[in-house]
Amino acid sequence: MNENPQPPTPPVRPATRRPGGRSARVRGAVHQAVTDLLAERGYGTFAVAEVAARAGVADSSIYRRWGSLESLLMDVVVSRLTEHSPMPDTGSLAGDLRAFAAKAAADVSGADGLALLRTVVTVLTAGPSGEAARDRFLGARSEQLQGMLDRARARGEEAPDVLDVLDVVLAPMYIRVLFGVGPLTPDYVDGLIDRLLAR
Repeated sequence: MNENPQPPTPPVRPATRRPGGRSARVRGAVHQAVTDLLAERGYGTFAVAEVAARAGVADSSIYRRWGSLESLLMDVVVSRLTEHSPMPDTGSLAGDLRAFAAKAAADVSGADGLALLRTVVTVLTAGPSGEAARDRFLGARSEQLQGMLDRARARGEEAPDVLDVLDVVLAPMYIRVLFGVGPLTPDYVDGLIDRLLAR
């Protein structure tokens, strides 16, 4: 009989991944590299290799995670125009819409807003990968808006459809920026919301 039994071996627990960590740092570095290249030179003037060099990662890391340059570009656009722009919750539909429109206008009027919008338009010509990127962008934007509108309906307010918000609010702003036909002043943006609420 063993007089000195060994303590039982504790079970091996799988390593827990910290939120963020290296994966988040890589994504942030790659996104920044893409944003800088778009602002400096525009879409179609750089390849994955240049993005990788600026971000300090291997080309293979980018292809493994995003699959194609078009997919990466749209990930950057979706991140900038949706993930970084959470839906406001002011307590009223009018307040939410005005806050949302003001933030959307600021996003596309910024230093790299025009480059991001031009990227969306150009990526659409990239065949199936462009169509998939477009669907992702519209899906993310629509999901955000739907949540805001559903919240308004739950409060008993009459809310427009997502497509109405896209048609009446976002489309005119995007067209103005893309074609340079006028600034997105607060009065102009508020006027879009007034038109939407009057429908």
